[in-house]
Amino acid sequence: LHLGAIGPQRVLMDGEGTSLPAETNLVTNEYTWLDFTDLVFIDPVGTGYSRAAQGVDAKQFYAVEEDVKLMSEFVRLYTTRYKRWLSPKFIIGESYGSTRAASLAGYVQNTFNMNLNGLVLISPALNFQTIKFNAGNDLPYILCVPSYTAAAWYHKKLSAELQHDFKKSMHDAEAWAQSTYCSALVKGDSLSAAERKNIIETLAQFTGLAKSYIENNNLRINAPRFVKELLRTEHRTIGVLDARVKGIDADAAGEYSEFDPALFMTTGPYTVAMNDYVRSELKYENDLTYETLNLKVNREWNWGSASQGYVNVADTLREAMSRNRHLKVFIACGYYDLATPYFATEYTVNHLGLDQGLRANLRLECYEAGHQMYTHLPSLKKLTVDVEAFFMKVLSEAGK
Repeated sequence: LHLGAIGPQRVLMDGEGTSLPAETNLVTNEYTWLDFTDLVFIDPVGTGYSRAAQGVDAKQFYAVEEDVKLMSEFVRLYTTRYKRWLSPKFIIGESYGSTRAASLAGYVQNTFNMNLNGLVLISPALNFQTIKFNAGNDLPYILCVPSYTAAAWYHKKLSAELQHDFKKSMHDAEAWAQSTYCSALVKGDSLSAAERKNIIETLAQFTGLAKSYIENNNLRINAPRFVKELLRTEHRTIGVLDARVKGIDADAAGEYSEFDPALFMTTGPYTVAMNDYVRSELKYENDLTYETLNLKVNREWNWGSASQGYVNVADTLREAMSRNRHLKVFIACGYYDLATPYFATEYTVNHLGLDQGLRANLRLECYEAGHQMYTHLPSLKKLTVDVEAFFMKVLSEAGK
């Protein structure tokens, strides 16, 4: 978010955001959020240059509840030391950072009596049951269908009829997924042969995959298999974070792709740029490795506090919005995001159980890009405009 979207400088990508730049360049970010808000970036322990103090076991911070407590304490201390208790406060989180942001909203409110003005959740992971392809959990298979349709549309793998109108095809995929397809998966092995045949044919139409492949996968296609299969005959894979991005594996025979080309496209340029930026521009020296994405921490993370096997902070968000009726939420999703699909987020929002009078406090916008929609220049522009309008509306209503 810092060097990709909202800070004073940004890494220059190609306008479409679908390929690795030939060289890394930092440019003045004309879309920075500094035009309408101050920004404080927090790197939790194990990310960026942030480390546990000497002699302190860092693993104690690598858990859902412990992480929220640590981040909340940082927010409290920063607000106190810089005398910003009366200032409007927004928390922004991307991906798993949105899991943290939603949890923070409830924790700082309940523990410190610090009410937030707003939350900005970018490609959020709020209810992990909607995104985890586990045995017995059919929800992600249903909620991923529209994103598969978007990916197949982008790579021109749909029929002429579905290829003609993107928005209509997305609407049709959504309607079918949450009705006919959902009903079929609920029936399980009791599904009739005729119903099964119909599901296979329609799912093939909406995904661009072969009917035999869908049959062999028992009508359920997970994202890791989809990104390997869609362009298999072209010896290409597509990105999980952004299905518009193509990758090349050693061969086209494997079940899963070797790497996510969309992730690789950004980690290198952003890491290089940050290492130079902090030294050249900010005059900060540190010989530690800058951890853009710490897979070691990811592997060591303790999900034990997750109820019934899935982390779900949606109810925390609902409670925070119900207690603080002035709390507004803006959610940004990418159509081509297969990691946190937009339809999964819509499902979560529609199942918050918010009071009717509070539903207008939450707004969801979709962008024609992936998980990091700001790599796509038109989406970066739209995101900035949308968020600024959100901030101005919230502050106006608060009398700020």
